[in-house]
Amino acid sequence: MHTIAVMDRVPEPHASFLAAALAQLQADPRLVGVAGAGSLVTGGMDAYSDLDLIIAVEPAAVAAVMAEREAIARSLGPLLAAFTGEHVGEPRLIIALYGPDPLLHVDLKFVALDDVATRVEDPRILWERDGRLTAALGAGQARFPAPDLQWIEDRFWIWVHYGAGKIGRGELFEALDFLGFLRGQVLGPLALQQVGARPAGVRRLETAAPAFAARLQATLAEHDARAIGQALTVAVELYRELRAALRTAALRTGDAAEAAATAYLAAIVASR
Repeated sequence: MHTIAVMDRVPEPHASFLAAALAQLQADPRLVGVAGAGSLVTGGMDAYSDLDLIIAVEPAAVAAVMAEREAIARSLGPLLAAFTGEHVGEPRLIIALYGPDPLLHVDLKFVALDDVATRVEDPRILWERDGRLTAALGAGQARFPAPDLQWIEDRFWIWVHYGAGKIGRGELFEALDFLGFLRGQVLGPLALQQVGARPAGVRRLETAAPAFAARLQATLAEHDARAIGQALTVAVELYRELRAALRTAALRTGDAAEAAATAYLAAIVASR
């Protein structure tokens, strides 16, 4: 059994919760180790951070542990609420809120030891039995999914037509949601990729790409058709700039779709 001290990198109340949780988890022989992800890896933890924990499970005990995930979560502290992560495509995840004083969000992902090699980042091992978690992680490499510019280009102009249609129909809340989609799924990831940061939506965009973040503010709009249309027009221009900066010779642009969709958007904006 091996434990690694990390409390020097973790603020209160996270450190106290983590110390107690590690002691509790070590007592369960079905568990092989615990690793920290997210800001425990990047070193950017602050008072507003969540705790992201990966709990490695003996392969033979996976079914039993999965059935007891909420009970295990409850054993780690004063649990206020918890639910599983199907909505983010991760049913192995328990999303938990502890408190009320202090109030702390903790993500607990229960992973079979054989599966920890498949990952998007290299976690920080907090505790393990006999080096087994280290060995299991060594069987693979971390790969954070990068935005696929061709995949985006193949869809972007259809999306623009869709958003413009929502403005034209007066479905302005949907149009506002659509702008948020473009920021999180297209503009933010591409801008972060351009500056060499992890392309995770718009996460930490203000610090990683402050100049772009300042320009992205123009894609925020009030509940007004003309304002939303202008915001979508800015989003199109930002995408074009990012596409030009990141494109390779292999990129196939949808020129006809681009011309038609942008003309459609311009006509709708002009009519508002």
